[in-house]
Order: sequence, then structure tokens, then C-alpha cells
Amino acid sequence: MQNDLGDFLRSRRSRIQPADAGLREYGRRRVAGLRREEVAQLAGVSVDYYIRLEQGRGKHVSDAVLDAVARALRLDEPERLHLYALARPGGTVDSHPTTASGVYRDTVAPGVRLVLDALAAPAFVLGRRMDVLAWNALGDLVSGFSRVPDSERNQARYLFLEPAAPVFYPDWERVAAETVAFLRRDAGLHPDDPRLTALVEELSERSPDFARLWAAHPIKEKTRGAKLIQHPEAGRLELGYETFALPGDPDQLLVVYTAEPGSPAAAALARLAERHPVTA
Repeated sequence: MQNDLGDFLRSRRSRIQPADAGLREYGRRRVAGLRREEVAQLAGVSVDYYIRLEQGRGKHVSDAVLDAVARALRLDEPERLHLYALARPGGTVDSHPTTASGVYRDTVAPGVRLVLDALAAPAFVLGRRMDVLAWNALGDLVSGFSRVPDSERNQARYLFLEPAAPVFYPDWERVAAETVAFLRRDAGLHPDDPRLTALVEELSERSPDFARLWAAHPIKEKTRGAKLIQHPEAGRLELGYETFALPGDPDQLLVVYTAEPGSPAAAALARLAERHPVTA
């Protein structure tokens, strides 16, 4: 992750063809997409300045320049925020401090645990690096968090290193892309987190799929969506999920799985809870 800014900018300019940007083709192209001088032209900055930015040597870059580069590369909002995070380590992006420290609170507040237990839906809390910090009983029945050692309780590690993961997630490729996108965002906000660096190195070495997806620099916020699970006991579960940032802990996310009332998934979750009643 030594020059993530440059890698990110190169990945984004490679996906835009000159004709799509209103530019005339000229000369032989050695790389896919836009040349650096074309991005500079579209952004209204000097070629030398853009090259220094892509090389990670652009200090004190202004909002106007970053926004101009974002427009030239047609970045969406999560990608634009990621650009800010990479260009300004040590600042604040979208309420998240882009700290160089790997230290943060990896335990949930007592009130959050009460909220988890009060929910009648599978729920859990994700921390940095996709570590699973807490869960409720139904969340455990669905995902089996308590059966995993503390040091291994990480969604990315499970997804890419556990042989059963593609069976549990039938749409594994989509879930994998979303997971890498989340980790990429985390890496932009916390570029010097040693535990995140170690996780990325481990997954890159042990999983060719992770290395492939990581090199593509996907960026996506984990907000809401659909999750398809092939549960060993409950069968096929077509669930939605909603994600909430916890006040006071911007690096912790409450994830709640949802099922449409009267749906097969709702009935399957109800049967699962009946078979495994929570005891005090």
C-alpha cells in the first residue's frame, strides 16, 4: 500500500476512453484509457502537477484540484471521498479521521449490546478491517460467529480463506467484491494501520481472488443491499441488510439483516429461532 493514491488514479483513468471524455485520439497508446496529460487537461491542471500527484508527491493539494480530478475521472461520491483520504492522510474525511495510528476502540459500548439483544433480527457490529466485534443470538445462529476463534473472527478472512464460504454465499463473487471495496475504503482512511496492512498481505498471498480484486481498487460504502445465504440448517435465505454507523464510533457499523414479512426467509428465521431458544 506504498502508493495507493497513484494506483487508484491509474486504475480510474484506465477505465475511461478518450472518446468518452470528448477527446480526440492521437498517437499509439501504450496503456488503456486516458493518458496522464489527458487527465491533466480535463482537470485544468498542469501535466507536471498531475504527474506529481499520481506519484504521491503532491503536497497540500487543494479541494478545487481534488474535485477537478474527481470530475475528470468521473468518480462517484465514495470514490471522491476515497481520493480525499488518500491525498490527505492525517485529515478527516466524511467524519472519519484519516489517522495514521492503528489504535481504535475494538469493543462495543454496553448500550450497543443492549440494542443488539433487543433486535428481533440477525444483527452484528463490524469494526475496522471487517473484524466482527459483537452480535445477537439470531445473528450468531445465521453466521456462526461464536464458533470462530477471536483472532479469526473477521469477515474478509472467512470469505477468502474458508473453503465453505462460496457455499455459504452462493453469490460469492459479488460479496467478495463488496468486501474488498470496504477494505479499500478502510485502507484509505487508515493508511498506516499495521493490522490492516498485515491482513491485506496475508490475503494477497493466500488468495489469488483477493489479490485480483484488490488490484482493481474497488471502492464502495457498506450501506444497504441484498444478501443471499445458503444456511446449513435453515436453507436458502434471501435477506436484505441495513448498515448504521454508530454515534461516537465512526469505525463501528451495526449491520442488521432483514426479511420481508411472510417471506420464506422470514419463516426460515423463525423456525431457526424456535429450534435454538435463547436461555438466560
